[in-house]
Amino acid sequence: MAPSLFDPTDEHEMLRSMVRDFARTEVQEQADTFDRRQELNRPLFSRLGELGLLGLTVPENEGGAGMDTVAAVIAHHELAKIDPGFTLAYLAHAMLFVNNFAACSNEEQRQRVLPKVISGEWVAGMGMTEPDYGTDVLGLTTTAVLHGSHYVLNGTKTYITNGPDGFCFLVYAKVSGRITSFLVDRTCPGFRVGNPIHKMGMRASTMSELIFENCEVPVENLLGGEGQGVTHMMRNLEIERLTLAAMSLGIADRCLELMIDHAGQRIAFGRPIHEFGQIQRFIGESYAETEAARCLIYQVARSVGPHQRNRVGSDAAKLFAAPVGKAVADRCMQVLGGAGYCTEFPVERLFRDAKLLEIGGGTLESHQKNLTRDLVKARGH
Repeated sequence: MAPSLFDPTDEHEMLRSMVRDFARTEVQEQADTFDRRQELNRPLFSRLGELGLLGLTVPENEGGAGMDTVAAVIAHHELAKIDPGFTLAYLAHAMLFVNNFAACSNEEQRQRVLPKVISGEWVAGMGMTEPDYGTDVLGLTTTAVLHGSHYVLNGTKTYITNGPDGFCFLVYAKVSGRITSFLVDRTCPGFRVGNPIHKMGMRASTMSELIFENCEVPVENLLGGEGQGVTHMMRNLEIERLTLAAMSLGIADRCLELMIDHAGQRIAFGRPIHEFGQIQRFIGESYAETEAARCLIYQVARSVGPHQRNRVGSDAAKLFAAPVGKAVADRCMQVLGGAGYCTEFPVERLFRDAKLLEIGGGTLESHQKNLTRDLVKARGH
C-alpha cells in the first residue's frame, strides 16, 4: 500500500492495526464497566506497557519505541474510538509525563524512572493546574525553596488526571519566581493525594488534587535547571494538543459509524430513516467535519517533533477538532433518539466524554487567543 497522510510509513500502518485490534478485543469489553465504577483499569493499563505504547515517543536507546508525533496521534485516535476515558489516562501518562520527562531529564533520572513508567509498573501524571490558575498557568503559586539536599514544595495542584493511581508526577513550581520542573513521587515526605474528583465524563481515568505541605523533594529530582519549567511546558504542548484533538477525532469516527448503522436499520413511517432530509443533514455534516478534522490533525502532526514546533497548527487542530467530536456525538444521539440517551449504546458515554476536550489541555478560548496573537505577530504587528 502506498504511504498516506494518515499512515505515512509501514510502521505507522502496523501500529494502527495493532492498536485498533487491541481496542476492539480488550478495551471495548471493559469500557462501560470502568466508566460506571469511575476507576482506571490497572491491569489493562499494564497491557499498554506490554504493547510498547507507554514509551511510544521515547528513543529506542532509552527503552522506548522511538516513534513520532504521527504515531502518538494514531494511538490516541484508535483508542478513543472505543474508550476515551481510558485513553485520557494513557495520554496523561505517555504524553504529559513520559514524553516530557524523557526530554527534560538527565541520564541518571531516565535510568531510574523510564523503565518503571514505560513498563506500566508505575502510573504517572503531570501537575500544572491549580485551584486558582488553569489557563493562566504562568500565575501558578506552588513554590519550591532549596533547603540543603532537598527542595521544599508548598501548594496544591488540582484536576490532575491519574492522581489517585499515580506513583510519580512531573510537577511545576516556582523557585524564586521562576517556573521549575520537579519529579515528585509518593515517597517524598509531605506529599499526599486528595480524594478522587468525580466527573461528568472520562470516568475511566481518575482525577484528584496533589497536595504539597512542606514536601521534601531531593535535589536529584530537579528536572533541568531552575527556571526551565516554561521551556519544558511549552515544548510538550504541541503533542499534547494534537493527541487530545485525535481523541476528539476518535469520538467523532465512532459516533458517525453508530449514526450511519442506525439510520440504515431503523424504520419510521415505513421507510429507513436515512431517507429523511433531517437525518441526511446530520450524517452529511458529520462526515464532512470529521474528515476535515482528520486531515488537519494528521497534517499538523507531521510538522511537530522534539526539535520542531508548530503552535499555530496544534492550536488550530484542537480548536477545530474538539467541537467536532462533541457535535457529532450530539447528532448521533439525536439520530438514535431514546436509545442513544440510554446506556445500552456507547453514544451516551461518548457524548459525556467529548465535552472535556473543549476544556482540558487548553480551553477553546485559549486557542483563539494564541492563534490571534501568533498570526498578528507573523504579519509584523
